Amino acid sequence: MGKEILQLRNIHKSFPGVKALQGVDFTLREGEIHALMGENGAGKSTLIKVLTGVYTKDEGTITMDGKEAVIKSPQDAQNVGISTVYQEITLCPNLSVAENMYIGRSNNIMQNWKKMNEGADAILQSLDIPAKATQQLASCSIAVQQMVAIARAVDMDCKVLILDEPTSSLDEQEVEKLFKLMRDLKSRGVGIIFVTHFLEQVYEVCDMITVLRDGKLVGEYKIADLPRVQLVSKMLGKDFDDMAEIKSENKVFESNSKTPVIEVEGLYSDAGIKPFDFKVDKGEVTGFTGLLGSGRSECVRAIFGADRVLGGSVKKNGETVKIKKPIDAMKAGIGYIPEDRKVDGIVGDLSVRDNIILALQVMKGFFKPFTKAQANAFADEYIKLLGIKTASADTPIKQLSGGNQQKCIVARWLLTHPEYLILDEPTRGIDVGTKVDIQKLVLKLASEGMGITFISSETDEMLRTCSRLVVMRDRKVVGELKGDDLTQNKIMSTIAGGDGNENK
Repeated sequence: MGKEILQLRNIHKSFPGVKALQGVDFTLREGEIHALMGENGAGKSTLIKVLTGVYTKDEGTITMDGKEAVIKSPQDAQNVGISTVYQEITLCPNLSVAENMYIGRSNNIMQNWKKMNEGADAILQSLDIPAKATQQLASCSIAVQQMVAIARAVDMDCKVLILDEPTSSLDEQEVEKLFKLMRDLKSRGVGIIFVTHFLEQVYEVCDMITVLRDGKLVGEYKIADLPRVQLVSKMLGKDFDDMAEIKSENKVFESNSKTPVIEVEGLYSDAGIKPFDFKVDKGEVTGFTGLLGSGRSECVRAIFGADRVLGGSVKKNGETVKIKKPIDAMKAGIGYIPEDRKVDGIVGDLSVRDNIILALQVMKGFFKPFTKAQANAFADEYIKLLGIKTASADTPIKQLSGGNQQKCIVARWLLTHPEYLILDEPTRGIDVGTKVDIQKLVLKLASEGMGITFISSETDEMLRTCSRLVVMRDRKVVGELKGDDLTQNKIMSTIAGGDGNENK
C-alpha cells in the first residue's frame, strides 16, 4: 500500500433531529481496498454522500493528495478524482457500452464514432472486461454493467473509487469477476472504498476496515488484526458470539393440536414451479432453500396468491381455503414479507405510520379509514416493539435506512396478527445487528405459536432459525431435512442431488 491519497478529518453532518456524523475520520491509501462497515444508520451512506458532494458537510476537512478539497457537488468530487459506482446502476441500458462510457464528457471524441469505439474497446481490454464497445448495455449481465461503470470511472482518471454495495445483485461467479477487476485497479494504485454487508467478501478482498456506529468512528483496523466475530462486536457495540446462541433463547411452543396451521397439496402456479406438498405446524419455523432460481420464492408466492395458482389445494387449520389473490390470504390469517422490499414492500413517499398500517387498512377497506389516534397508536406500538429508528412516525419511509425500512414491513404484517407468516429474504442487504433482531423476533413469534416460513440465501441463517428445510432444485422439491440432517453439507449435497434423496 502506498501513500495517503484521501483524508477526512472531524466530519460532522446533521439533519433535523439527527446527528448523522459526529467527528468521523477516514483515511485511504494508494492501492488499498478499504471496507466501510457499520449497521444501517451507522453513517456510511452519509459519509459517502459528503465525500461525493451530494451533501455538504457541516464541519471538518477533506484532503486529496495533501491539498484541502472543496467538494460541494458530484462534479467537484469528479474533478478531484473521486468516482462512485452505486448499487443501482445509473447508466443508460438503451445506449451502447461506448456511449455509456463517454456520455456527458464534452470533447471531440463524441463526434468520431470509430475513435470512440476504439477507445472504449482499449479500456475494456486493458481491464479484461468481457464486453464490446458497440454492444447495447442492456445485453450485458448486471456484473458486466457494474464493470462498465467502473471502467468509465477509471478512464476519467479517478484516484478514489467508491463501490457502494456493488455485489448485492451478483452471483458467486460474477462477484469473483468483480473482485478480479478490483485487484487489478488496486495494482494500478487506485484507492477503493468498498461498502458492503457481506462479511465474507470483506475478508476476501479488503486490506483495511473502518467501522462506524451511530454516526461515530469506532476505529480503523488491518484486516489481519480484526477477526470476524470482533468486527461484528464492534459494529453492534456489544460482545457477540457469532450468533450461535440465538436458537436457545426461546422456549419451544407446545401445541395441543396435531393439525398443521398450513397444509399444501399439489400446489403449482403460472410461475413454473412443479406441484409440491408442504405443511407448517403451529410454533414451527420452516424454510425453503436452494440455489437462486430454484423456485423458493415461487412456492410461497403461490401459497399467498401473489402468482396465479393453476392447481392444488391449501388448508388452514384443517379447512380448505380458496386463495386466488393476496387479500384472500390476508383474510385467512396469512402474512407475507416479499423478497424485494423496494419494489413490493415499502411505499417510499408515505410516512412510517402509513406504511405500518397499510395491510390492516387494506383488510378493513379504504372506505373505512382508521382515525388519526388509532393510526398513531398502532405505529407507536410497533416502532417501540421493533426498535425502529425514525425521527417520528410522520417521517417518509424512504428516508430510513434499509434495515429500518424492513422492520416497518415486519411491523405491517405483525399488526394484522397472522397465524402464519412468510418471510422471503427478510435480512437481505441489511446490517448484522438488524439481522440478529429479525432472527430473534422470528423465533420469539414461533415460541408464541405462530407458524413461520423463512427464506434466506444465507445457509447459516436458515440453520439458525429453521427446524425443517424443504430443498428445491430446478423449481421442484428434491428433499426435506430436519434434526441431525440440518447441516450445511447435507443441504449442499441434496441441492446437488448427490445422495439420491429426491421426491420423484
